[in-house]
Amino acid sequence: MNYPAAATELLKTGVLPHELVFARSLQSSNLDAGAPDPQLAEADVAFGQPNPNALLDLPKLKWVHLTSAGYERYDRADLRSAFQSRGTILTNSSSVYDEPCAEHALAMMMALARRLPDAWERQRTDHAWPAAAIRANCHLLVGQTAMILGYGAIARRLIELLTPMRMKLMAIRRAPTGKEVVPTYGENEIERLLPEADHVVNLLPGGMVTGKFMNASRLALMKSSAILYNIGRGSTVDEEALLSALREKRIAGAYLDVTAKEPLPSEHPLWTTANCYITPHTAGGHQDEFERLMLHFLANLRRFNSSEPLNDRII
Repeated sequence: MNYPAAATELLKTGVLPHELVFARSLQSSNLDAGAPDPQLAEADVAFGQPNPNALLDLPKLKWVHLTSAGYERYDRADLRSAFQSRGTILTNSSSVYDEPCAEHALAMMMALARRLPDAWERQRTDHAWPAAAIRANCHLLVGQTAMILGYGAIARRLIELLTPMRMKLMAIRRAPTGKEVVPTYGENEIERLLPEADHVVNLLPGGMVTGKFMNASRLALMKSSAILYNIGRGSTVDEEALLSALREKRIAGAYLDVTAKEPLPSEHPLWTTANCYITPHTAGGHQDEFERLMLHFLANLRRFNSSEPLNDRII
């Protein structure tokens, strides 16, 4: 990716005395997969979003560090097998994005609880003063139930932020360990528990296993007063089913930071569906995002050089 000059300089200085080689084709976003690059064959370490297929047969490559928290395009059986057979390490940047994504989720939960979008709409349009109606629709988070889908770094940080709100918190994950700090259940329990949730916060990664995880039948189990938040991947929600649930007022609202297709087409009905609030995949963004990405990678590089365990290791 073409990083800002300050972040690029930080990287150039920090990797010394190692040689730094830039990909021949740089992406515009650190979420996009790069094109195959023959230079990878000579690399010991890859930093960014290297093309997954290009990583299958690179015996010299010892470590791949992703510039994103998500890693679904690399979560493949053939890649895992290749990495494990060669002893290649895969790490991501969850430690960079857990705080902003958790704060983003909390901000939207609080904004909707206090009906801030309703007031902003009046300011933007007719300058009306419907104080009584807005006050009557506000609610307190205290005592409400939040179900968090996933238990990765973002989920754990969100739990820390929500705990002082005195909410009832629970999580759903593929394989609970019993060491989680809130009651945590396997995916086979979600249908039983969904009717209890006032807030369903989807932090699931993309991939075949999680495709349309929140489908029509699961959306139908939510309270009519409940809100769905998606800060994971757009592919994990059945958007047609979500549109129907919103239009028929079977759920109270949805907040989407991610969509199945990005950018979301301007004509897509989600843009104009009542009680659907959209941010353009900005949950992970923050002022010093790229500098923090570099510092996270460089800290792991020092660990790699010293044969210490790497942070945010996936494989």
